Amino acid sequence: MTGILRRRPTAWLVVVVACALALVAIDAGPGPDGPTASAEPVRNATIVIEAGGARTGFAPPEVTVGGGGTVTVVNLDSLDHTVTSVARAADGTPLFDVRVAAGTSATVPGVEALSAGAWAFYCKFHPSMRGVINVEGVAGGVEPVDTRFEQPLVVPSTRRGADIRLVMRRADVRTLPDGPRTSMWTYDGSYPGPTIRRRGGRGTEVTIVNRLPHGAGSMSTHLHGDHHASADDGQPTTHLIARGSERTYDYPLVVDGRPEPGSFFWYHDHRMDRTARNNWRGLQGMFIVTDPPSRGLRLPTGRRDVPLMVSERSFTSGNQLTDPFADGPEMVGHHGEMSWTGAHAPPDDATVGDKVLVNGRYAPYLDVSATRYRLRLLNSSPFSSYNFTLSDGRPFLQIGTGSGLLPRAVVRSGVLLGPAQRADVIVDFSGATGQRLVLGSVPAANGTSGDDARETAVMEFRVGAPARDASRLPSRLPSPKLVSPVPAKVSQTWTFGLEESSHHGSAWTINGRAFDPSRVDHRARLDTVERWRFRNTSDVTHYVHIHAEQWRTLRRDGKRPPPWERGLEDTWRLEPGEEVEVAARFTDYTGPFMIHCHMLDHEDHGMMARFDVVR
Repeated sequence: MTGILRRRPTAWLVVVVACALALVAIDAGPGPDGPTASAEPVRNATIVIEAGGARTGFAPPEVTVGGGGTVTVVNLDSLDHTVTSVARAADGTPLFDVRVAAGTSATVPGVEALSAGAWAFYCKFHPSMRGVINVEGVAGGVEPVDTRFEQPLVVPSTRRGADIRLVMRRADVRTLPDGPRTSMWTYDGSYPGPTIRRRGGRGTEVTIVNRLPHGAGSMSTHLHGDHHASADDGQPTTHLIARGSERTYDYPLVVDGRPEPGSFFWYHDHRMDRTARNNWRGLQGMFIVTDPPSRGLRLPTGRRDVPLMVSERSFTSGNQLTDPFADGPEMVGHHGEMSWTGAHAPPDDATVGDKVLVNGRYAPYLDVSATRYRLRLLNSSPFSSYNFTLSDGRPFLQIGTGSGLLPRAVVRSGVLLGPAQRADVIVDFSGATGQRLVLGSVPAANGTSGDDARETAVMEFRVGAPARDASRLPSRLPSPKLVSPVPAKVSQTWTFGLEESSHHGSAWTINGRAFDPSRVDHRARLDTVERWRFRNTSDVTHYVHIHAEQWRTLRRDGKRPPPWERGLEDTWRLEPGEEVEVAARFTDYTGPFMIHCHMLDHEDHGMMARFDVVR
């Protein structure tokens, strides 16, 4: 696709901005001959988003209004943005939230009703954009409400057999603490679906039956992170499960003749062009591969080994899921290349929910003893990142990724996870008896990795009395062997970017091309080791996921990766301008596999490529 399109604001909008800024300047303070008549706080304010706003932020990032005043947002950027309150109402929704399309302006609703104070806001699509609205000169008004943790965490039921059957069907599930249950598409009637737990090396067959409503279409279930045959990979366009039919997936849980290492996988729908919708509707579940007992390794087990699937959704007033895909972009084809047009075409295609769910419930709590717990953290959101922290500042001890244990445990104050990333951590609740500790997400400082993380409360731990605890905090761990030696030469470079055409829409691309399931973008030979490089030429962060193998991270921007990236991985954060190099041995299976961004709208709108493993 050629002919790069730059969306420009109309001339009248530029005049409006100039006039608004001039009025603000006139009202800003005393003139040269003394105070003016506007000594009171400025009643109204204007925020401008300049071109490149995803990088430069709001201008200014802090404004002041008088009680009952308004805030106007003028978007001169080529991207859509939002102004969304960090503070929440009693029902958990933002106190103000407005989407401002590129080249338009909008008034922030609800500001006129706020009480006096400083009100932080951010852009939901680009959370590193943050600001503050100061409200002055008003008594009373709307106040923020602390998150109420009103329903217990539910740990999904566990399936342990070698032959497992899961039925995809519509079901009413409890997500919000009050009111009606939410209608969702589920695996076996729950969201998340049942957690499958199997020992590495013990073959497992999972049969998926499609009994979803009319109009749902064919489905494809992908076991994310696992090593298995191409036909069992949840292909986006082939081996689909039509409504009323079923398919059995074979997971040997073996890698190159050895039992697969203990891992935290997850299964989810992977249907081309419908992945974001189908996951939003509820087709997600967890899969834990366990290691055999290891002498000297005493990690928390049983009820103190807790899988946590963190995602987000938005709901109607009747507790039903909103449909952010109803006005989705239209797919168009031109000379064999796919692109998208419409208001929510790339790069304005981020699906973000108002409420964060943990194991399918909003703001849950978990009763814990004052002992050590193993928390398996999974971000299954379609778009958002979370920088997990605990409210009293106590650390996490990270012992693994989603693909296995690390060589050494790493003490971390925060754990940043983007879509599809997982972390295996231990939290010691000793000394916190009687306290309520909040697991939350906080953005990092501006300009640092994680400044785009969502700011939100996630769940609460209610710490009880001390109890007997046979676990120990490990230092060295029996981590899986990493591929070695590694070639010095890069076999394949994958460049993640955005292509916009003045005539044919836009697409998220890999190596300049949108996904075509019939096109093979790379061929790797079986039983060889390859070194791959990722590059990000777009203005937003992507999360790169590779199917087929389990990978070693070699370099991040030319440097050795941080300690928490020195085990096996399958999904990497790739910031604008960043380069990451990885390596793996292609073993056991031939056929087509995928590499894609796991921000699901990006995947659906072109950012996926096919590679084939060949003999």
